[in-house]
Amino acid sequence: MRKSEEITDGVYMIGGPNISHSSDATSFLVEIGGDLVMIDAGAGGSTGILVENIIAAGFDPHDISTLILTHCHIDHIGSAPYFRDTFNCELVIHDLDADALEQGDPVLTAANWYDTEFPPTPVDRRLKGDHEILRYGEEELHCLHTPGHTPGSMSLYIDRGGIRVLFGQDIHGPFLPSFRSDIAAWRRSMDKLLSLEADILCEGHFGIFRKKEKVAAYIKSYLQQY
Repeated sequence: MRKSEEITDGVYMIGGPNISHSSDATSFLVEIGGDLVMIDAGAGGSTGILVENIIAAGFDPHDISTLILTHCHIDHIGSAPYFRDTFNCELVIHDLDADALEQGDPVLTAANWYDTEFPPTPVDRRLKGDHEILRYGEEELHCLHTPGHTPGSMSLYIDRGGIRVLFGQDIHGPFLPSFRSDIAAWRRSMDKLLSLEADILCEGHFGIFRKKEKVAAYIKSYLQQY
């Protein structure tokens, strides 16, 4: 397994299939405006590795102010209760996916897929708008509501040094009734992401895509499938 990987200035991949555990979606740490923001938290079985990778990147996990969950599935939220309870970070997710966490719903969190359980976990902040901006010092982290995979799926982006970095988790789906998926909404969400013309895409399971052309091609390849 690799350790943390710096994607671009102040953006680190700290978890994922080739970094922490094969069941984990990718997790990221963003140094922004004097704060540390974590994006997604793996499936829960590699919490210790995530902590080790944060430290290996030169950071103290106690300095994480915010943990943003892009949606409610276990491979993205598994270690969230530990990080919230241990490091006192604010847990943020879109309102439409928040109840699944707070109820520990085994179907909506997809915990039943992994033959595990997710404990009912309080959400500190529910995002409700189509585009909310979280400000850290003089920097901004943009949170876009991009439903489709789940009702409350979000994509995030930051602009740094002339580079736009998009955290577009689970662009590829899957799309199932048990997830409350909506293909029509997903297609609109993908059009929204394409309009961003991101330079780097940090995807949930298939890694990092660099250059605008490759980012756009990746998104369009799924639009052609569905």
